[in-house]
Amino acid sequence: MISEVLSNVKGSMDASIQSFKKDLNGIRTGRASPTLLDSVVVDSYGQKMPLKNVANISVPEPKMIIVQVWDRDAMKNAAKAISDSGLGLNPIVEGQTIRIILPDLTEERRRELIKVVGKHAEKTRVSIRNIRRDGIDELKKLEKSKEISEDETKKYSNEIQKITDDFNKTVDKIVEEKEKELMKI
Repeated sequence: MISEVLSNVKGSMDASIQSFKKDLNGIRTGRASPTLLDSVVVDSYGQKMPLKNVANISVPEPKMIIVQVWDRDAMKNAAKAISDSGLGLNPIVEGQTIRIILPDLTEERRRELIKVVGKHAEKTRVSIRNIRRDGIDELKKLEKSKEISEDETKKYSNEIQKITDDFNKTVDKIVEEKEKELMKI
């Protein structure tokens, strides 16, 4: 049962890290990438759907993304969703194709993107702390029901803290790598 608590803590923290990495994929660097549009949601036939579910996304050049919408009726909504996504992209509609040319990142925009990375990192750290709290609460419940001793609660609480510290170091490392990537372009 203790191993189950520790396993749940690690699994949940790992899921937070994976979500964080996915969020960062949507923050653009100098190169075009289909993952840049992962967060774009299109209103199609009264339902909100990810852009990749209504279109084919490709990168023919380092600074260009091509979006081929499968249904003409969804074209206008797809272009609007890209414009309104907050990614700073300006879609150009050509028939059933949307061209997106990525502008060069200015120093000011890079600094803004680094702040966005920091916000995502803090959200992930809060999530990790909440998982730590829940894990420790679970240990206290086990202690209260006399399934483990007070010493074991302290021991495993310290172990959960070590796991938390390791995951926070991982977040810091990911942030550092993303900042380097943003600034070197």
